[in-house]
Parts: sequence; C-alpha cells; structure tokens
Amino acid sequence: MGPVETRAAAAARRLLAPRKGRGAETRQRIVDAAAALFATRPADSVTVSQIAAAARVFPNQITYHFGSKDSLFIHAAFVLLLRDAGRIEGVGTRLSTAEAFRRAMARTVLVTPSLPVVISALALARAKPKLSPVVKGHLSLLFRISEHHLENMLGLRGWVIDRSLRQEVKTFWSAAFGAILIAESGYPGTQADLDLAGTLTIREP
Repeated sequence: MGPVETRAAAAARRLLAPRKGRGAETRQRIVDAAAALFATRPADSVTVSQIAAAARVFPNQITYHFGSKDSLFIHAAFVLLLRDAGRIEGVGTRLSTAEAFRRAMARTVLVTPSLPVVISALALARAKPKLSPVVKGHLSLLFRISEHHLENMLGLRGWVIDRSLRQEVKTFWSAAFGAILIAESGYPGTQADLDLAGTLTIREP
C-alpha cells in the first residue's frame, strides 16, 4: 500500500501506546523491548529484569503497566502479529483471481514469523484463565481488522463468500492457529499436508 499506513500497522501502533499522557511513552518502550525479545527467545527464558533493562525502565513499571510478565507477553505477541499483518494485507492487491488470493493468503499466513509466538500466548491464557480477557481483546481486534480487509477485497474484486465475514475470518484464523500448533508439537508433515486455502470460501460470483 505504499507509504499509506495499513490498518494492521495502525492498530499495532495504537496497542503500543493506547493511553495518552506521560505513561504512553514508557508503555511503548516496554512493549517494543518485550516484542523484540519474545520474537527470538521462548517466553520462559526472558526475565522481567531483562525486559526492563532493554526498555530502560524499572521492573516495577512493567508490573504497573501490564500487571505481570505473562500479560505483557500476550500484548507483545499480538503486537508482533499485527505488525506482520501489514504484509498479509498486501496480498490481495496483486492478485486478480479468487483462487490465487486464497492460496496466497494461506501461504503467507503459514510462514508469518509471529504466529508461533501467538500460539504460545494462547496456550498461556488457557493455563491461566485470568489472562483470558487480554487474549479476547486482541483476538477481537485481529478479527475486526481481517474482516475489514476482506470486505475491502470483496468490494474491489467483486468476489463473494458463502458465509458471513465474521465466520470466514474466524474459521480461517482458527485453522491457521491449529496448523501451527500441530507443527509445533512435532507431528510429522509439511504445510503441503494442510489445505488452509480450502477453509476460505472466497470465489468469483
């Protein structure tokens, strides 16, 4: 989309500093630092002290803004995904057929580097129910952004879908999360064994 900020990139930016005032810059630095660390290392190998040092803050400021390292990890994981989603948003602009779009979307999402981090965040929330509201908020934002992008593509290309936007988006992302989870579990196979594109009903009218 050229120099225009994508919807996903704008959402990621807002997540970094959702509050105005003096704390916004500190919150942004914390999430930036955490995202950089969690992008390359398992969450359990990253300490609050390391995040604080990287963000140039005191450890108690992380607790103040995010409550816990686990909560910060979830925020950082979805910020990473929303940053990557800028690339996903650009997929349909170069393709003229619905089949090509479906395949390109599936291929792009499956190699999105932040997806395994998000899977870990989802697993963490399952083990600690008090974190569920944090995940719910981020998933809702991801789905809304995806719905908006899909709606724009349908209007631009004249394509149709066989169910609601919400169902299309949730089915696709659920399949993508499941695919990564299975792969991360060590089950043998490759991406070619999964027809993620087949979960999309996007077609020419």
